Amino acid sequence: MASTVSDRPGYGQLLRTPGAWTFLLPGFAARQPFAMLTIGIVLLVQHTTGSYGSAGAVAAVSGVSMALFAPQGGKLADRFGQRAVLLPGVVVHAASVGALTALALADAPLWVLFLAAVPTGASIPQVGPMVRARWAAVLGAAPGRPASPLMATAAAFESVTDEFTFVVGPVLATALCTGVHPAAGLITEAALTLIGGLFFAAQRSTQPAPRGAATAEAPHRSALSVPGVRVLAITFLGIGAVFGGMQVSLTAFSEEIGRPGANGLLYGIFAAGNMLAGIACGAIAWKSSPRRRLIVGYVALTLTASGLWAVHSVPLLAGLGLLVGLSIAPALISGYTLVDALVPASARTEAFTWLTGAVALGQAGAVTVAGQLADRHGASTGFVVPLVGTVLALATLLALRSRLAPSVPGRLVARGVGHRRPVTVD
Repeated sequence: MASTVSDRPGYGQLLRTPGAWTFLLPGFAARQPFAMLTIGIVLLVQHTTGSYGSAGAVAAVSGVSMALFAPQGGKLADRFGQRAVLLPGVVVHAASVGALTALALADAPLWVLFLAAVPTGASIPQVGPMVRARWAAVLGAAPGRPASPLMATAAAFESVTDEFTFVVGPVLATALCTGVHPAAGLITEAALTLIGGLFFAAQRSTQPAPRGAATAEAPHRSALSVPGVRVLAITFLGIGAVFGGMQVSLTAFSEEIGRPGANGLLYGIFAAGNMLAGIACGAIAWKSSPRRRLIVGYVALTLTASGLWAVHSVPLLAGLGLLVGLSIAPALISGYTLVDALVPASARTEAFTWLTGAVALGQAGAVTVAGQLADRHGASTGFVVPLVGTVLALATLLALRSRLAPSVPGRLVARGVGHRRPVTVD
């Protein structure tokens, strides 16, 4: 259920939050390249090997590496500060992308590309989770007490920002790879990551305070020890399957019909649907709980993704892709909003990176499987991957939805620290 916008502060008040613009603009620049990396790898490696399966596998290794290392980077950022993690990270990432690009152009063996993809993915700067953690810090969000009315708006705003990058990024990478040089997309990604990341790291006044070293009285515990975070991570795996399956399958579909330039347009429409839905979610004063909105949004995502494999024309695929995009944003926003209610501030960046890593892991698996299916059975079969991924994740979400209930105020969140008594939230 929703009410009018006036019932809750909206985007205008959010953007007037003191200090917000100091991290929003450099944060946007720093995460823009993230949307370019997977498609840049796919287009370059497909060009040098002639195989979507090989291209998808290299991109998948990068995604798995990110999924495994991102939470560790988030944990380090919580402990030592975002700047301390970001400065060396962007330098390593730019160098790793350069090495992967050079090896691909030199026709290096596939196993060598796999090795080069590991540091490329592991060093991806987690700017999106860092920005979300800064919002939580400046808005005073904390588990066990009512969230700031602006937290849901901030989650929606970040989803819109993410999806705007996924509107621009794939289109830019595709245009560079097809119109300039197959390596131009990755080279631009590395340059933007380095420049944007350094500017973001320079904004020290709004970064959350580092939690410092663990003590016997306040030991460090992983955000993954929170049961709700584990459920959300599985849920976000399905969302990653949609992103990965769409990227590879749309590329293969465009090539199959002899219109390779349509790939960027189709993926841009899909991402635009996500962005528009995110704008709407942030503008509405929701009365239903984030948990209920997550379930409803995920059901819609599963239903819309189920028809992709049967569509064989550009206009119909664009229309259905738009609907899929419209269904993703409510699920993403609700999931990120739940983190603020479930996880203490000392582990929040790590929690956000677990979700981002889950999306990357789901995307990596989907890129691999969809690439193999497209090579062997045609582009349409690659679209089965988003359907299977969302069905499995939805089943898990419905079975374990009770674990998404916030703790009673005053109780510790992490399992093993204290007992939790869930409250009814919908």
